Amino acid sequence: MGKKRQKQRTDFRKKYQGRVRKGDLTREFRTGDEDSLADVSQSERVSGKGELTRKRTIQSTQKNDQQVNSGELKTGRVVSVHGLKSRVLADDGNIYDCAVRQVLKSLSIEQRSIVVAGDNVLIRAASLLDAVIEEVKPRRGVISRTSRGQQHVLVANVDYLLIITSAAEPGLKPALIDRFLLTAQQCDLEPVVVVNKIDLVDSVSLQPMLGVYAAMGFRVLMTSAETGINIPYLRCLLQGKQTAVTGQSGVGKSSLLNAIQPGLGLAVATVSQDNDKGRHTTTAARLIPLEGGGAVFDTPGIRQFQLWDISAGEVAGLMPDLRPYVSACRYPDCLHLSEDECAVKDAVADGRIDARRYDAYCHLLEDDLMSESK
Repeated sequence: MGKKRQKQRTDFRKKYQGRVRKGDLTREFRTGDEDSLADVSQSERVSGKGELTRKRTIQSTQKNDQQVNSGELKTGRVVSVHGLKSRVLADDGNIYDCAVRQVLKSLSIEQRSIVVAGDNVLIRAASLLDAVIEEVKPRRGVISRTSRGQQHVLVANVDYLLIITSAAEPGLKPALIDRFLLTAQQCDLEPVVVVNKIDLVDSVSLQPMLGVYAAMGFRVLMTSAETGINIPYLRCLLQGKQTAVTGQSGVGKSSLLNAIQPGLGLAVATVSQDNDKGRHTTTAARLIPLEGGGAVFDTPGIRQFQLWDISAGEVAGLMPDLRPYVSACRYPDCLHLSEDECAVKDAVADGRIDARRYDAYCHLLEDDLMSESK
């Protein structure tokens, strides 16, 4: 059978935005201001579409069971995105420098970019340096944050989230870990908390905090890229999996990946002595195939991770230690802050919920999510 042409309707951005009408014409008409109405441009059109044009009909090719001709389209995966260009690792083993088809860039979406690292795509290639991304396949396992009111997708099509933090230089940030854990719970990813640079501190001092995460069922691993502590275990953990490596700048993400796969040669830098913050050596998310199978995504360091598509009322349900008590509150919309007869607050008072975790929950709601809704 041949290919089927399927028509579908979709929104497109306006290429040119018309001028905005000044004043209220209806009010002027009712008040009898005929002189000002005579000066109105008669060619101006009224549209309720806002920044969107009318819907357009586009044709897409719906493939049957037979494969696409490799001479026309190639299947691949986006390795990295740099401005208007994307590097795609095709199934033939070659890496192509690709532009994005204009119709994809014109689609009305709420994301910063139509293509991100990890996307499965179809490309049309004339040469290694001259190729075009024709289609982006549906995503799964998407890790996103909010950036300037838009969805900023870090990586797509991953199964595991490796949350890298450091015991010192810079110090541990539980609030950032909690945000990544909430994102993993929402996206149905398996998180792994990795505390790097464990050789710089006494590990006993970290046991109370890390024990809370372990008690909730999260896997916690202490490592050192410098001395090799638990590097073989981490290497085995990543084999055969699609894993995103996240964390703030300076925690040693690139150093850990260099230790896991010798010869990788990722750039590393020391932490600034002035403010104890890391220097950005990774500027874009990058897919790195592993020798033992699977792949990891080295992402840029993040100092602030603002949650995407998680409301204040959903946070407690995404936290395993608070979730069992949410349904026992008197009010169904209880935020567990100042409400009466709150089962979550009672559990904190009785010691069934760790007080530090509850403080982190309150901080997240009061300073971040609730301030956004005002």
